[in-house]
Amino acid sequence: MRSEESLKEKTAKGLFWGGLSNGAQQLLNLVFGVFLARLLSTEDYGMVGMLTIFSLIAGSLQEGGFISALNRRKDACHNDYNAVFWTCSLFSLTIYLLLFFTAPLIARFYEEPRLVPLARYIFLGFFITSLGIAPRAVLFRNMQVRQQSIVAFVSLLLSGLVGVTMAACGFAYWGIATQTLVYVSLFTGLTFYYAKWHPTLPVDFRPVREMFSFSSKLIVTNIVIIVNTNIFSVILGRMYTAHVVGNYTQANKWNYMGWSLINNMLGGISQPVFAKTNDDKDRQKQIFRKLLRFTAFVSFPAMLGLALVAREFIVILLGEKWLESASLLQWLCIMGAFYPISNLFSNLLVSRGHSSTYMWCSIGLCIAQLLAVLVSAGYGIVHMIQVYVAINLLWILVWHYFARREIDIRLTEIIRDMAPYIVLTLVLVVAAYLLTAGIANLYLSLAAKVLFVATGYVLALWLLQSTIFKESVNFFLKRQLK
Repeated sequence: MRSEESLKEKTAKGLFWGGLSNGAQQLLNLVFGVFLARLLSTEDYGMVGMLTIFSLIAGSLQEGGFISALNRRKDACHNDYNAVFWTCSLFSLTIYLLLFFTAPLIARFYEEPRLVPLARYIFLGFFITSLGIAPRAVLFRNMQVRQQSIVAFVSLLLSGLVGVTMAACGFAYWGIATQTLVYVSLFTGLTFYYAKWHPTLPVDFRPVREMFSFSSKLIVTNIVIIVNTNIFSVILGRMYTAHVVGNYTQANKWNYMGWSLINNMLGGISQPVFAKTNDDKDRQKQIFRKLLRFTAFVSFPAMLGLALVAREFIVILLGEKWLESASLLQWLCIMGAFYPISNLFSNLLVSRGHSSTYMWCSIGLCIAQLLAVLVSAGYGIVHMIQVYVAINLLWILVWHYFARREIDIRLTEIIRDMAPYIVLTLVLVVAAYLLTAGIANLYLSLAAKVLFVATGYVLALWLLQSTIFKESVNFFLKRQLK
């Protein structure tokens, strides 16, 4: 009973610190993003956006799925973390050198020679990140969400100041690139500090061989997800100008900031909690359904609300030059509302050791989306995104199929858990749109929409006596009184 209460308390604290941290981080991202968007051009964002997929794939290769593998290891010791550190570091150095010499080929693909020095500079970031994988695994396994939150917040604050300062001084896209490098450097250094761990010599690589069967599938899966998420940047960069890529990059950036707030808040605790309850499927199912309700409770109003105010948000904060990205943002937010739910399913499968299932599900999704995107490419970017979003939503049925085999959760239970929150949000969003249609002033329109939806949502949940709502409020008040 005591261990159950301890796990419940750890989960609650993890959600609290994850939510607080990610909220603060997204606020900083908002502030810095506004300054950078006003200082830089769509072409500047497009230049960095063209290289994003290469950095992310390289980063996935150097992480190797070892954080999840170490989390599943019953008695992880120093030798395990040490082997992962040296493996990731040496492999990352090799990949960086390969990318350094192939940078001219990347620039030739996009027909943009300025990408050669920029690529060689930006790609340094993933090697620096690799140095912090082992200590990150220490914090993740021990559910030290507060420490992870401090690391992320401080790194984001200081790197954001560097990026804005460089942009103001006329360094253009080099400011964005430097911001990224400063962020990963600070993040890595602070992670070592809080993990209280350091690598040693000599090194025994046997633990890596033991984990590779599991982690290798996560490598493939992560690469597939990265390709899937960033395929538009590649296709647009090849078919259109940096201006078009910049608009998509800007829209995708704000969508990512929205859903990653929820996703990161849950990601820090869901996989460790699932892993600790693998021996009790009934309890694991209860935990999954509760996390699902909490995800729906937060995700739907946040993301569909952002879609509602996309036009006002973009024009007021970034300026008229980014107006084209507003309609793209609206469609991406629909997918963003469901992304944390899909991720909850995948975390369940990974925690139960089914990295193969996770891998093949992700590959299937990527293939389906890639084919759909290529077929719809001739109809314009908006139609491409609409098809992309539709396939993502339908794929939740695939995730559910495999989750049901593990914890016997029925589709009707999934719908029943999510329905109250999505129905309430849709009613409020549609009502807000209709009621504010005649307001010409963007500031008044934004304020009216946000106030109406937020007030209506809280009031409705209070009147309906929502359990998730009451537990969230009670936990927050309890933290405030301490």
